[in-house]
Amino acid sequence: MRRLVTIATAVLLGVLAPVAPARGAAGDGTPTDPDISFVGRWNTTNPAAYVPYWAGAYLRTGFTGRTVKLRQRNTVDLWASIDGKAFTAFRGAGTINLTPAPLAAGTHTLVVSYRQVAGSYTGDAVFQGLILDAGATTVKAPARPRLVEFVGDSITAGATSSQLAVTDYAFQTGERLGADHTQIAIGGMCLSETTDGCWAHQTRYWLASGGQAGTDPWDFGRYTPAAVVINLGTNDKSHGVSAATFQATYLSFLTRIRAKFPPTKIFALRTFIGRYATETRAAVQARNAAGDANVFYVDTTGWLPADGLSDSVHPNDKGHRAITDRLAPILAGALS
Repeated sequence: MRRLVTIATAVLLGVLAPVAPARGAAGDGTPTDPDISFVGRWNTTNPAAYVPYWAGAYLRTGFTGRTVKLRQRNTVDLWASIDGKAFTAFRGAGTINLTPAPLAAGTHTLVVSYRQVAGSYTGDAVFQGLILDAGATTVKAPARPRLVEFVGDSITAGATSSQLAVTDYAFQTGERLGADHTQIAIGGMCLSETTDGCWAHQTRYWLASGGQAGTDPWDFGRYTPAAVVINLGTNDKSHGVSAATFQATYLSFLTRIRAKFPPTKIFALRTFIGRYATETRAAVQARNAAGDANVFYVDTTGWLPADGLSDSVHPNDKGHRAITDRLAPILAGALS
């Protein structure tokens, strides 16, 4: 009796940790199935429905059988790749059939990435599980040895590319490296907080829910990237951020990332149109002078071909491929 009273008292006082929600069985295709890997920033608090945040978040798994379907809550746009083939666009709600033409019997791989819910797009990016053939199961996809995080704005989110995040240089560079990858990016973002309200990584990178102010901080213990690639400054100029303020904010941002990820290599890209190039380089040099040899400035001058832009700022598919062709070898060499 004394033991029961002690436990009850502990529960009332909040001394005992809450019981973690039960995980799904391996192979069952539910959101908590340990055979499914969720890459990026996902809200996993509801075991029946996982929600991706920011651009380019995706899930990876293998599965047996000839068909695979998604359980979705409401209408959403998404892209899926099976067996390493090109991503195919889907749109729908409820049950979305990713294999209208059944596959050959055997074991297959699957990657699914939802369109980012941001700006005017209000799709319902809520993963509720997979539906497989009778007797089929999920299979743990081969582990990828490292993760690369890309931090940016609409360019890093793939704003004007044909399939948005999945045809963006960040997603494509990660795939080229055989690495997992995240895109912490939303259209219109600045590095610096501004008086006219530009969304800024200075504060929102540290938040969980797609950067919305007032949300809980992101749990940086969820993963440690091998590299963080930063492409910021294109929008700050339009919001009146001075060169001195930008440089100081960039230096502070690099310092905070280093504190979160001590072993990570950090790459600061010159913005593709050259804004704040001098200040970006100076912030990197300040970190180097402070003894941090794992922060690098990447000069992107001339990376974009003349026909690599869809407007004055945003790369098209050709532009993103050109960036990938230049960036991937730099990262591969530094991470080898």
